[in-house]
Amino acid sequence: MQPAPRWETTGPRLFFEEAQRRRDWVAMRHKVYGLWQPITWGEYARRVRAIANGLMGLGLQYGDRVGLIGENRPEWLFADLAIQAAGGMTAAIYATNSPEQCAYILSHSEARFWFVENEEQLDKYLEIRDQLPRLEKVVLIDDEGLRDFKDERVMTLEELERLGEAYAAQHPGALDERLRMGRPDDVALLIYTSGTTGPPKGAMLTHRNLLWTADSLGKANPISEADETLSFLPLSHIAQRMVSVYLPIYWGFTVNFCENTDTVLENMQEISPTLIFAVPRIWEKLHSSVELRIKDADWFKRGAYRLAIAIGQRHARARLLEGRVSFGLSVLYWLARVTVLHPLTRRLGLDRARFVLSGAAPISPDVLLYFHSLGVPIREVYGQTEGSGPTTIHHYDRIKLGTVGRPLPGVEVRIAEDGEILVKGPNVFPGYFKDEESTRSALVDGWLHSGDVGELDEEGFLRITDRKKDLFITAGGKNIAPQYIENKLKFSPYINDAVVIGDGRRYITALIVIDEENVSKWAQDNKIPYTTYTDLSQNPAVYELIQKEVEAVNRTLSSPERIKKFAILPKRLYQEDGEVTPTLKVKRKAIMEKFADIVAQLYDESPAPNGQAGTAEPSATVAAR
Repeated sequence: MQPAPRWETTGPRLFFEEAQRRRDWVAMRHKVYGLWQPITWGEYARRVRAIANGLMGLGLQYGDRVGLIGENRPEWLFADLAIQAAGGMTAAIYATNSPEQCAYILSHSEARFWFVENEEQLDKYLEIRDQLPRLEKVVLIDDEGLRDFKDERVMTLEELERLGEAYAAQHPGALDERLRMGRPDDVALLIYTSGTTGPPKGAMLTHRNLLWTADSLGKANPISEADETLSFLPLSHIAQRMVSVYLPIYWGFTVNFCENTDTVLENMQEISPTLIFAVPRIWEKLHSSVELRIKDADWFKRGAYRLAIAIGQRHARARLLEGRVSFGLSVLYWLARVTVLHPLTRRLGLDRARFVLSGAAPISPDVLLYFHSLGVPIREVYGQTEGSGPTTIHHYDRIKLGTVGRPLPGVEVRIAEDGEILVKGPNVFPGYFKDEESTRSALVDGWLHSGDVGELDEEGFLRITDRKKDLFITAGGKNIAPQYIENKLKFSPYINDAVVIGDGRRYITALIVIDEENVSKWAQDNKIPYTTYTDLSQNPAVYELIQKEVEAVNRTLSSPERIKKFAILPKRLYQEDGEVTPTLKVKRKAIMEKFADIVAQLYDESPAPNGQAGTAEPSATVAAR
């Protein structure tokens, strides 16, 4: 009789089994007073067990929902797995969510308990407490600055763990019994979508969904106990949850937690992770930071870098596009690696990078090619929350730029008549929590309707065209995929975001958000005075800088795709303002509504009052300043 697959269990049961086997190995590291401190698998399991017992001591029943909000830290993982071990479902909330957004998720999930990280998150609870009659207890993870705070519904994590130890002493087999109740098809997580088209929906993911996906990812690309990763993207998102929780449980590697979002690059250099997942914004930022630093280098370093990159790109194209590299090019690339590229990747913390992923949003193939030229084997991964994260990925060294790889082993992908990508497999979720109508729309005959449009080539590689709802047709009848153009614009070190417009219009326009750091440095180098971000973004010299970048992109596009006019937005985009999602994807509809006056000016000849707008033709003058 064949033994059951490792994924035919629950996450907590597999976790405790693997933690016992790896008891003295390092499971995670975090910074304490500036020094990296290890936490073993044995300590990891002890903390999870104590918190799980504490929740049972508070009265948590099998199937109850528990909220969790905070930045990436070991206690986040302790709480997440403890909630599941006690039989609950974790309803994680982005740390940047407003009090109103927190209230919606906690109310919709009917959460009885809520883990909050610190004083900032506790303040959100205090603001919405009257809206949460079902919420019985709030558990404060970090009580710094709150030693004297008293509230009958608030307790510290330390108090919960002490309660758990007492509960375990009085009921020594209770947690093990609760663990035995769990079934692979029980819901483990409620992942609330970012709500770009309405209120967030709670996608239910089962233990089978999550563990099967972890297994399949390791079959597509080998993962080992020797790997290390850096956890810095929101753990509320399924991608970082998979990389920081389920892949380590399944494959046994070490998770390192960044200190905060401002120290990601510094922590990357310290750790030199082997397994890296990042959104396109991170890779674009890395690329632009290197390019701008090189501009400040002396002529010899600039020349050496440009030559090495040129050789690296020739090597990457030969390897990825032609499938073979000549002996002469191999020798040249080896010299470029030794003298320039390897020292550069070491400074970036990418010298050990082996399993490198970009996902959660589209990325320009030019950015991917750049990192391949450095020797960083970056792969695109495509999927959605409803598919437990990944649907397709580049397998091993079969990387085809411009595609998002092939389906995970065991996953089926097909293209509907209207071009929509459909997905079937054990990774596909059972539905949305308390939302049968949305579930019926998303799941038809077992196929997940992704909402994305794409095509499969003869080798089974998937190419994403765009979001189904974002495709548009110009007044001239030309079909346009805006993401393709937006990605080309974002390859510029001076452009942070772009929204391409043109549905039913005579020509294509764009709303552009400058990269504040890079444009600020450019302005300083060119002695251009400014005071605020708005002042910088609306400076005529900055407009001319961006105009050159847009013209360069236009030269790579077909005539119907070219941007005739653009505007630089006078403000940064913030999640708190409803302009971007927690994973930094622009909310197109919200931007179009908020900056409707600027959009109107792009299709009119009069000056724009709230944003600099003008034509993007090489000979054009600025229409508004």
